[in-house]
Amino acid sequence: MNKKRWIALGIAVVLFAFSIGFRFISTLFSSDLEAMFDIPQQQYQEEVIEEGTGNKIAVLELDGVIQDISTSSLLNSGGYNHERFLKKMEHVGDDPTVDGIILRVNTPGGGVVESAEIHDKIVEVQEEHNKPVYVSMGNTAASGGYYISAPADKIVAHPATLTGSIGVIMQSFNFAELAENIGVDFNTIKSGEFKDIMSQSREMTDEEHDILQTMVDDMYADFVQVIVDGRDMPESEVRNLGDGRVYTGKQAADNGLVDDLGSLQDTATMMREDFEWPNAQVVEYKSAFEWNSFLGGTVQSMFGSEEANLMAIQELLQQSDGPRAMYLYSK
Repeated sequence: MNKKRWIALGIAVVLFAFSIGFRFISTLFSSDLEAMFDIPQQQYQEEVIEEGTGNKIAVLELDGVIQDISTSSLLNSGGYNHERFLKKMEHVGDDPTVDGIILRVNTPGGGVVESAEIHDKIVEVQEEHNKPVYVSMGNTAASGGYYISAPADKIVAHPATLTGSIGVIMQSFNFAELAENIGVDFNTIKSGEFKDIMSQSREMTDEEHDILQTMVDDMYADFVQVIVDGRDMPESEVRNLGDGRVYTGKQAADNGLVDDLGSLQDTATMMREDFEWPNAQVVEYKSAFEWNSFLGGTVQSMFGSEEANLMAIQELLQQSDGPRAMYLYSK
């Protein structure tokens, strides 16, 4: 072969190698590495926060958008994992060495179903295992974050915590006018009048709006009832507070949505005093080392926590083409 053919062959080899490498990286980002390499899973690790003897208080962290999607995705594995959190709650509930539980909540909320599942798990731990559950709110504990906090025996917020945002939201985009301006036609074949309800390709009808509003109202009523039951507040008061606005921790304490103000350490002190466990040990329950979480956390650290949350919210919104109701506060 002449020189030009050798050069062409070399370029082809480089492009082929690049293609293989790109496909490998793409697969890696969307794969469950533990399952791929059959890596055995350990249970949980205990990190001692405050030394003590006798009673034990377990701290569980709920950080990120509450969602049950793409839990095996590398980009998502460094954040909130719904299945893992529910199992962790179940574990500390069953653990006879754990006397009390503190949930460190830092979330803008998320899915309606996922929030309800966490709420039910908290109530289950309280009723079946007779263990107190306190909530320590971080920067944000809004919408679904407040929904899951409502049944807690005590809610403690930082004065600057953003909480509240009591309500349900359902959103979609409408590209009909833009599509008309650029000459794009949508062809839809459907089996029933409302099969493409909340379609992005046309305006919503009044009847469709009423159908969806009824759904949102029903879910909002459930949210209100959760607070009525959990906080022992009159329904009229909850509805008055629950107009979708956010409150600071101090405002929430003033209006009865939280019980006290303080840090995670303050919350542990309150539990010790309330149950007369002066020497209780405080430990944080963490999932054992996992490749997905390790690599996912590394990837997310490149973008920052705010960008990671935005990606999670975008994924939550785009989970399906149909409307999705959410307990979510987003700025």
